Amino acid sequence: MTVKANPKGKLFLIPTTLGENEPLEVLPISIKRVIEDIDHYVVENEKSARRFIKKISPRKSQPALSIEVLNKYTDIEAIPTFLDPCLAGKNVGVLSEAGCPGIADPGADVVRIAHKKDIQVVPLVGPSSIIMALMASGLNGQNFAFNGYLPIDSYERKKAIKTLEKKSMDLGQSQIFIETPYRNDKLLVELLKTLSKHTQLCIACDLTLNSEFVATKTILEWKKHKLDLNKRPAIFIIQG
Repeated sequence: MTVKANPKGKLFLIPTTLGENEPLEVLPISIKRVIEDIDHYVVENEKSARRFIKKISPRKSQPALSIEVLNKYTDIEAIPTFLDPCLAGKNVGVLSEAGCPGIADPGADVVRIAHKKDIQVVPLVGPSSIIMALMASGLNGQNFAFNGYLPIDSYERKKAIKTLEKKSMDLGQSQIFIETPYRNDKLLVELLKTLSKHTQLCIACDLTLNSEFVATKTILEWKKHKLDLNKRPAIFIIQG
């Protein structure tokens, strides 16, 4: 008699909020249904992931959760084992610290392995600060590039800013990048010093929160404004 293998579980990419608002204010009810059904998770931070799960599903048993942590300190060799529950027929959820897993997020590593193991990957609807900022910027949404973090070194960062500005002009391409929140103000100063006065800059911060701010102006116009971005999650977009 031939014994059929158990079907593989799926890997669900579960978006989280971008700040301390109520999850179901910005997330669809389908997120709640998925979380109530899943007990195995791969997360960037266990404490905040448990807090998020509890907010979404207060009656879900926390001790019953199996949680693997995936961040810059995770042993690369251990990552494939995070998908063992899928191979046993159970679903696994991936949670990042903010927004959508796999975008500017270490969750991409486990997603890549899932494809190699023929495990179905299911992306769920939720807020992406990168996409939301581009939507609200008025800049080119047909041709754009996300560049992650710019260099920390002042000389290298200035060079990167000029390179992105030139690329934007040459290709007509919106250039998107981010910074660690406590360095936002310093980055803004360097952008105002380095970019051409007619280059457009969109600054989008605190997206989905009550303090949300999004504005697109030329560098010349930005120099007339004072803006406090310290410790506020922000997206920067330039277009020459």
